[in-house]
Amino acid sequence: MVDIRIARGTWVVICNGAKALMLENAGGGLQPDLQTRETLEQPGAPDRELGTDKPGRTHQAGGVGGSAVEETAWQDQAEEEFLKGVAGKIDALVQSKGIKSVILVAPPRALGMLRPQLGAQSQTAIVAELAKDLTNFPVDQIKRYLAA
Repeated sequence: MVDIRIARGTWVVICNGAKALMLENAGGGLQPDLQTRETLEQPGAPDRELGTDKPGRTHQAGGVGGSAVEETAWQDQAEEEFLKGVAGKIDALVQSKGIKSVILVAPPRALGMLRPQLGAQSQTAIVAELAKDLTNFPVDQIKRYLAA
């Protein structure tokens, strides 16, 4: 369990590479009341549907040898694009609603992709980060986890 104080009006963004929950704390103090404000989901397509080309081959300039080129990680690219969209959404919310505090909850890899995509105003609004994937938990369990 974690020890994070969630003030009234704080937004909690829970995401991974395919799903994002944007929650607002309508309660306060020791008993947060997280209300779902928005849910974003990326349609989950397997790699075989995202890219069908064979991996490329290269040939050495002065010889007869050749080698294979690493296959594109289509799923990774799709996750990165989704997280760019989430960062854009966070930026828009911080600017339009004047949000002063945001808590990010995401797996470490997703946090690493999300941080550089956030604008300066959004980065200053982040009051806490939690490296955990809670996207498949119901909101009441998320609330208990964060309030414990």
